[in-house]
Amino acid sequence: MLDEQLTTESNWTVDDDHKADSPKADHSATLREARQASLAGRTMRFVLRSAGNPAIEIVLWSGERISTSMREPIARLHVKDRSTLLKLFAHPDIEFGEAYSAGRIAVEGDLTGLIEEVYRGQRVTQRSNSTESPIEQRLRRSRSNTFSGARDNIHHHYDIGNDFYALWLGETMAYTCAYFSTPTATLEQAQVAKMDHVCRKLRLRSGEVVVEAGCGWGSLALHMARHYGVKVRAFNISHEQIAYAREQAKRQNLSGQVEFIEDDYRNIGSAPNSRYDAFVSVGMLEHVGPRNFSDLGRLINNCLTSSGRGFIHTIGRDRSTALNAWIEKRIFPGARPPSLKEMMDIFEAADCSVLDVENLRLHYSKTLQAWRANFERTTDRAAKMFDEKFVRMWRLYLAGSEAAFNTGEMQLFQVLFAPRVNNEIAWTRDDIYQY
Repeated sequence: MLDEQLTTESNWTVDDDHKADSPKADHSATLREARQASLAGRTMRFVLRSAGNPAIEIVLWSGERISTSMREPIARLHVKDRSTLLKLFAHPDIEFGEAYSAGRIAVEGDLTGLIEEVYRGQRVTQRSNSTESPIEQRLRRSRSNTFSGARDNIHHHYDIGNDFYALWLGETMAYTCAYFSTPTATLEQAQVAKMDHVCRKLRLRSGEVVVEAGCGWGSLALHMARHYGVKVRAFNISHEQIAYAREQAKRQNLSGQVEFIEDDYRNIGSAPNSRYDAFVSVGMLEHVGPRNFSDLGRLINNCLTSSGRGFIHTIGRDRSTALNAWIEKRIFPGARPPSLKEMMDIFEAADCSVLDVENLRLHYSKTLQAWRANFERTTDRAAKMFDEKFVRMWRLYLAGSEAAFNTGEMQLFQVLFAPRVNNEIAWTRDDIYQY
């Protein structure tokens, strides 16, 4: 193991840092540091070559610079001490995020571009070694989405304060992929276009009743009611989001058309009058977990009318794999973006036919660019709400997410479906794109 080699061959221990209490000791420590840095440099060159020679320069605490790419570095990664490097070797998926958040790693240059280079290199490694060790599997195991587990997971991410999200989400408070129908659209225009895109796919008609599983801050539910004349019953277990959504419904005089319910989506079927013309879920499936997909499908089957339609908008993957371990630990506990293959468990259990699948991966990258720009303009305010470590953590999360969509590590699926007995489905897609 590389970490064992670094520790054994160079007598590399953290305690050595505290032994330099005389000139002779200082000189010995300097020589020892030089030998250790040289070994660390050789090791880093091996790691970079194994990762496909990304255009990254590593700068060690000694000032030694390491790069194996013929291209100009797009970013420099400064490693502040040797213990950080050892941890990176042992568990890179977790420790890079931990060290960056704590300031033990600093990035000079393009953070998103650096992560993209790493993802592209990982793809080469994954093709040559597709199996995970038992330790890696344990690290990647997402937290439970039982009733109580889901509530804790959602509270961890969504209940940290509406004021924080208002800093960077934009006027709509929509925390899902926008739809940029034109390249020059603003974030707000693109979020409204996304809501219309969803409503047109569902072909909503005035007077219909819609159930929404996971409604965020309520923007889609309110949009459906105001512009398409439907009644909406929206479920969410985030107290902060539900409180905000209810206040918005009052301000927009839509409380009679939209009911926001603070409850788990699994209780949709137990609500009174629980038969609906449309089922919609935007940005929630990532929190459900594939092991619960069949149950979700049966719930949909029980709540849709025979002429109903369903729609799911979700972050996804091209193949079944867990979310980045650091993001799952620090940002999105319990989250696991599904593959399309995994999603089929929903539609089979729902006795539904898939009518349309669209991938908006690059739209999510553009959405994240806008969010990151807003976030960077407001970091001083975010630091006052929390602290500098929190700001670095969320900067890394947003940049890493953008990199994931740019490189195809993440996808954004929109799936339209309907009960298989429903023949009242559109003949073409033309009306979806009529603005």
